[in-house]
Amino acid sequence: MSEPKPGNTPEPQRLGVREFRGNMAGFLRQVREGRSFLIMSRDEVVAELRPPAAPPRPARQPGALRGKIRMAPDFDALPPDLLAAMEGEAE
Repeated sequence: MSEPKPGNTPEPQRLGVREFRGNMAGFLRQVREGRSFLIMSRDEVVAELRPPAAPPRPARQPGALRGKIRMAPDFDALPPDLLAAMEGEAE
């Protein structure tokens, strides 16, 4: 699915309540693909159906955690009993 370009968003399609109710799964599938609908009752808009707004992603800042993460000196050393068990030398 491609994102619509700003300013190039198509007009929402108008649907009657009965038409929407009769094919709700199909219309929801279209919403998932980016389409929007206005649900009408007696020529009055009663609901708007559209994809949710994408939450803004914070800008990535490379190196933001530099100097804040430390590894223990024995990070890659196994305890002797675990090493013995892995090598089949367990008691």
